[in-house]
Amino acid sequence: MPSSPLHLILYGFFLLLFGFLLAFAMVLKLIEAGFLLSFLSYFASLAGLIVGMYGAASYARSKRK
Repeated sequence: MPSSPLHLILYGFFLLLFGFLLAFAMVLKLIEAGFLLSFLSYFASLAGLIVGMYGAASYARSKRK
């Protein structure tokens, strides 16, 4: 488990970036859009959003005290 909320924010950012770049590569037909690959892109973006928001909330909570 990451030791700081900033690590969570970075992990979330990279997951979102991975999901976006994967979807973008499929749109440009650099890679073939398959069913599992599309879901991987979607779930990477969703997980990145959730992890990033949790990291941001943890960061705000730690600075509030």
